[in-house]
Amino acid sequence: SSMLIDSDPELAHEHALSASRKGGRIAMVRESLAITAYAIGDFALALRELRTYRRISGRDDEIALMVDCERGLGRPDRALELGRSVKRSDLDAGQQVQLAIAMSGARLDQGQAELALAELEIPQLDRTRAFDYSAGLFLAYATVLDELGRADEAEQWRTSAERAEEALADAVHTEFETIDIVTEVDEE
Repeated sequence: SSMLIDSDPELAHEHALSASRKGGRIAMVRESLAITAYAIGDFALALRELRTYRRISGRDDEIALMVDCERGLGRPDRALELGRSVKRSDLDAGQQVQLAIAMSGARLDQGQAELALAELEIPQLDRTRAFDYSAGLFLAYATVLDELGRADEAEQWRTSAERAEEALADAVHTEFETIDIVTEVDEE
C-alpha cells in the first residue's frame, strides 16, 4: 500500500484494511492502516491505529502523526499534551523535526504564533546545512513568521527551503555509487 499512498490513497487504505483483518497484531500492519487513514482524512481511525501500533511496538516514532491527528480532530490542547508526553531526545532528528512542526501547528490552532515559532526553534533549524527534513522545517518557520507579520524574514526562510531542496536533489546518489575525489597538486 505504500506505493499507492500518493497516487491513490483510498485504494491504499483498502489494502491496509484488508491486511489489518489478516494481521491485526503486527505493528507494521497497524502503522500502514494508520498512515492510509490519515491520508484520506480519517483522523479518528488513524489515531486509534497509531495508539495500537505504539502499544504493540513500544515505539514513539509516529508521535508527530498522532499529534497531527489530534489537531485534525480539532483538539490542539490534547495534541500539545501528547507531544509533551515523549522524550524528544529519544527520537531521531527527522522525528524531532516532524514533532516540532506538528506542535507548532497546534500552537497556531490556538492562535499562539509566538509559541508556534518557539516550537520550531530547535537545533535542526540551521540554514547552513541541508537534510531531508530541512525544507519542511524551513517552510513551517516561514509560515509562522508570516503569521507574525515578519514577511521579509519569512521570505529568507522560504529561499533557504528552496536551496535545501536543490542541494538534496543534487546530492541524491545510491549507496553503491562511487565518487572520486581528485586532489590537484599546486605547481607553485
